Amino acid sequence: MALSKRKRRQRIQLAQYALLAIIIVVLALIADWGDIQRAFFDVDAAAKQFPGILTVALKNTIIYTLLGFAVGLGLGLVLALMKLSSVPPYRWIATVYIEFFRGVPALLIFIALGFGVPTAFGLIFDIYSTVAISLGSVGAAYIAETIRAGIQAVPPGQVEAARSLGMSQGRAMVTIVIPQAFRIILPPLTNELILLTKDSSLIYLLGVSRDQFELTKWGREGLNDTGSMTPILLAGLCYLIITLPLGYLSRYLERRAGRQKDRGLEVEA
Repeated sequence: MALSKRKRRQRIQLAQYALLAIIIVVLALIADWGDIQRAFFDVDAAAKQFPGILTVALKNTIIYTLLGFAVGLGLGLVLALMKLSSVPPYRWIATVYIEFFRGVPALLIFIALGFGVPTAFGLIFDIYSTVAISLGSVGAAYIAETIRAGIQAVPPGQVEAARSLGMSQGRAMVTIVIPQAFRIILPPLTNELILLTKDSSLIYLLGVSRDQFELTKWGREGLNDTGSMTPILLAGLCYLIITLPLGYLSRYLERRAGRQKDRGLEVEA
């Protein structure tokens, strides 16, 4: 007797669960839990990381990320408006910038700003300026495209209605279009903030002092000092303290935007 589609789907799911359970049991049996405990859960190595991993590394990671995001958001907005401009040179400049910084690894930007610019032009930035400009320059390329898409997603009738009320094109853009665009693009902007959090680890290239360490650098130094992977594990957990709430926030904003869109369609209907 042939099985129905529902029964067949249920049996396939049960087989997948059984296979997963078998893999977990096999891994649990063959793993050397003593070595795992010494490598990743060394209490003494963990104790040496506190309170510095929170008061220095985690704090600096948040500061570096926010600085980069602030620069990237401001520059990204300017680039998005330039790319939407009716003036061709503005569009060309924005396009070249976006394509260049999206195509070049952030690693090279950090090296260029930390070592190339001081050598070539004699300009020496402090650590916070270097991180803000490096992260912001790369983030701006992605944020600009996100903002541009958000602006183009705003119905043209909004601008036409504003113009009919006597608003100039610039005022309509600032007061009507951009606020609506930002409500649309909040979820992807949150994702960009997560990416900048992880890219802040590239600061190690600049030769920072201990009070300037971020999480990855702190974890690597802890690994060198203790010979245990526990500091790396703790650094990863601290990253999750930042990124998990941002991920939940992004999903919440996506659901909220979806509900608002559905309500808008119902009103139009």
